[in-house]
Order: sequence, then structure tokens, then C-alpha cells
Amino acid sequence: MRRYNPTEIEQKWQNKWEADGTYAVDFNDTTRPKYYSLSMLPGITGAGIHIGHGRTFQFADIKARFKRQQGYNVYHPIGWDSFGLPVENYAIKVGKTPRVAHDEAKVHFKEQLKRLGFSYDWTKEISTADPEYYKWTQWIFTQLYKHDLAYQKEQPQWWCETDNTVLANEQVEGGKCWRCGNPVTKRNLKQWFFRITAYADEILEATDALDWTEMVKTMQKNWIGRSVGAEVEFAVSGQDSKITVFTTRPDTLFGATYVALAPEHPLISQLVNSDTREKVEAYVQASQQKSDVERQENKEKTGVFTGSYVINPVNGQKLPIWVADYVLGGYGTGAVMAVPAHDERDFAFAEKFDLPIIQVIDKPEHSADAGCYSGEGELINSGQFNGTRSEDAREQIVAWLEQQNSGRSKTTYKMRDWLISRQRYWGAPIPIVHVDGRAPIAVADECLPVILPEVENFKPTGGNTSVLAQVDDWVRVWVDVETGKTVPITENKPDGDNWVEGRRETDTLDGYACSSWYFLRYLASLTVMSSRSGMLSSINPWLFGCFFRCRRFGWSAHYAVQFVVVGCAFSMGCFWF
Repeated sequence: MRRYNPTEIEQKWQNKWEADGTYAVDFNDTTRPKYYSLSMLPGITGAGIHIGHGRTFQFADIKARFKRQQGYNVYHPIGWDSFGLPVENYAIKVGKTPRVAHDEAKVHFKEQLKRLGFSYDWTKEISTADPEYYKWTQWIFTQLYKHDLAYQKEQPQWWCETDNTVLANEQVEGGKCWRCGNPVTKRNLKQWFFRITAYADEILEATDALDWTEMVKTMQKNWIGRSVGAEVEFAVSGQDSKITVFTTRPDTLFGATYVALAPEHPLISQLVNSDTREKVEAYVQASQQKSDVERQENKEKTGVFTGSYVINPVNGQKLPIWVADYVLGGYGTGAVMAVPAHDERDFAFAEKFDLPIIQVIDKPEHSADAGCYSGEGELINSGQFNGTRSEDAREQIVAWLEQQNSGRSKTTYKMRDWLISRQRYWGAPIPIVHVDGRAPIAVADECLPVILPEVENFKPTGGNTSVLAQVDDWVRVWVDVETGKTVPITENKPDGDNWVEGRRETDTLDGYACSSWYFLRYLASLTVMSSRSGMLSSINPWLFGCFFRCRRFGWSAHYAVQFVVVGCAFSMGCFWF
């Protein structure tokens, strides 16, 4: 028997497949059922593919070949996850610009995937770093911004000193950067977010109907973390300021014996005095080295007294204000009213620091709870509400607080909005122009894409902006403040009072923004994506809510945008299936 020679035999058939267009899909073929075999975009993170690529993509290829044998007209496309931190770090490693390093590596990637014999339709190859691709990423951003689903705000963010950029919560693992593995810190930075919390209720209510295991559904619900309760305002003794706390148990308000603030709380600097300032500042700095998960672990509680007090609005009692890292700045208001008799964390904290413990709910005789009781019962030590069942007292106390202008009903969530901006060069520019005294202006559709300029020195500076801030001729533009149209600053200023000088946003979008909607770009030949007027006018704002379903339903971040563009496709009647 002749010995099998893979180089000779496989190359022969691979060449024939390419010459004959064996795997190029015919979208006009209506004689067979259609099957879309979608694989995740491979990221250009090195000189060539790694074993994970080969292992992962072979399963999708097996399925695609199987469906062809069943008589399906199979579409199995391929493209490249080209933007983002991993690609830029690879470029730094090899000493080339991201565009050059990416393009050279892509050639090798493509050769290797072809040698593996995967049955891709290479005629539909895409790259997220191509302007014709990321102009639609930018368009999606502007639509989200126009519908108040993309916004900018300043708050403490995870910062990686090695990669010189902010990180989303999901990109911090055990207090370390997901890419380099080095410890991260927090900085107060103004960043761009997608308002995924606007869809928390809708996602939560749809969870039970999913064909998932109960364990995964529970994880999903806990991740969203909806809490129905009240906001209560505590006046700071001797100051004009107030501390607002969120609580799910306003029925226990009479049992509050201290208030705890997250280390990130903005009022801390006003609450310390000469005796406490040094200890508080040291504690805050140490807390910022820990991830939210670490701070929430069941461990010995830590904290420090600020030296200030608040007034309990229901009984006038003075309560000490502490800083404690078990309180998270991003959840609720970043402050809690501590009721040690009826909350385990507060009980452990109060015992350690010898703080009062006041029972305000009568614990049933059969209760097995030790130390503190978190169940329901009749109120005691609660003034005019004594004898009221706790379930009823919640509404009654909130109503009383509203009458006194000291509180209100409130629903909060543990899930956070998606931090999407990065202080790095290699990403899609955020299509926003800033003009002093005005809200950020979205670049007009006809001026997209905002092209990423070529630069020689692309390495991050470690500052609060990307290196794009140094490209003056790109940053400065003439902008129509009414329409968002832009003209390079090197050209004459257009006529009209609406035209003023502005500055482009110099942060770029995280790579996930581009690699989230690639599956529809593979179908671009079936839709009129270049016909802006017809496409853009047909979008219903509801579709943008779908933007968050995949990413925030427990799936990979790569699928975050899929639902919105699917909705767009259906609305235009252009979907292939």
C-alpha cells in the first residue's frame, strides 16, 4: 500500500477546492435548505494560530461538512478579530505598527487555516480593522448615543499600569489584568459606557423561560441582582451634606447603629478630621488594590472610623460613619445603613469593632438563626411602628420617609453598565466630537467612518488619553453643532454659524465592540448596508435594547451586538434564513 503523504495529497485537494470554489456559497440557490455555520472570529494575537484555534474550529467544520452531506446549502465564512489590546500588545512585542504586524500575521494565519483544510468560504473574508467594517461599529455607537444608551461619566475605574488602559470589571480577575496578569489599581477617569442596566428587568423576566439549567439561571439572576427597597437620607451632623443609603429592609431602620461607606465614596474627604485623615486615606488606598470579588468574600471585616456622624431620620440618633471595604461603590449608593441585629455582615463588623446591636424585629422562638435574625416578624424598639409585621412596615416606613422628604422607594441592580472606551491606539475611534459648553456631539452618518490615523509612535503613554490626543490635525475638526457633520481642520471653515472648532474623542472602542456583530457583516451582500438613508431611518429604538442580550445573558462578550443587528436585518427584510 502506498504510504499516505499529507503534504502531497491534502495540498492537491485543497488547491482543487479553491480553484473550483467548492465552499463558496451561492446565496441564490433556492433548491436546498440553508444553513449558516458560524465560528467565532480568530484573534490576531501572535504570528500564527495556536492549538486552541485548531481545536475549536475543527468542530464547527465537522458540523458544516455534515450539513452539506445532508443536502444543505451551507455558508461557512471566516474573518479576523483585528482590533484591541491583544493585537496591539503583539505589535509592541514584534516592534512593528499594529497595521503592519496584523497584516503580516494574517497572511500566516490564513495559510495555516487553509492547510488544516477547513471548509471556509474565503470570498466573504472580513476584518474588524477595515474602515468599511468599523464604520458600522461607529454607526451602532452613534445610534446608541442618540437613544441615551451610550454615555460618558467619571468614576473610579480599573487601571492596568502595564497595559496603560482601563479595564472592564470582567477583565479583572482576582485583582489582576486579564491579559498581562499584573495587579491593577483604580483611577477616577471619565469614560464611555453602554447603558445595559436599562434592560435589567427585561432580561431578568425572560430568564425563567430559557432552556438552561436551574443553576445557570440562578447565576444569571444573581449577576443581575435586582433589589427592591428604599433610599434613605441621613444628614451629616454639623455639616450641610447628606449621605444617601440604599436598603432592602427599611423596616429595620430603627436598628441602624452605624453607617458604612465604600472606600470610593466621594464624601469621605469631607468627613475625616486631623485625627482620622491618615488612617482613612491609608485604608482607602489599600482597598483600591482589591477586586470587588475579594472585598465581598466571607472573611474578617475591616474598616476605619471617619470621625463624623449622621442623624437617623426616624429617631434622631447619632450614628458613627465608618469606611468599610465590604461596601461597594458601584452598588446602590456606595453607602449602607448597618443593622447588626439583622444582617450577618453588619453583625460581624459590629462585633469586631464593639458597636451597638439593637434588635428591632422579634425573632420567633423556633428560629435557628444565631447571632442575628434576618427573617420576618413583628417590629420592636421601633417607635410608632411597634407591633407591625415587617412585611407591612416596609411600605409604611417608606411612606413616612417620603412625607418627611427623607427617603423614597427604589430598585437597584448589581449588574453594571458596560465600560467600552480604552486609552489605547489600536481600536475603532469613538465617533464623538467635543465642543466646550456643549454635550458631546455624535458624528453625522455621512461622515462615517472616522478613520483611525496612521501613527509611528503608537505605544500608550500611561496618561488618561490615548496617543491619538497627540495627532493634532486629526483631533481638531470643524463641526456643525446641529448636524454633527465634520470637516478636517486643515480645510477652510464652512459657512454658517453652526460651524465651530471641536476636538475628536481620543479614546478608542474596546475590541469587543467590533467583534460583537461580525456575524451580520458576513451577510452584508444580502442587505443594502451601503444605503444609509433606507437603513438608518428604519431602526426602532427598541432594537438597541437587544444589543445587550447575548453579552449580558451569560454568553461571550463577542456576541454583545448580535441581537440589535439581527433586529435591523429582520426590520429590513434582508435576513437570509
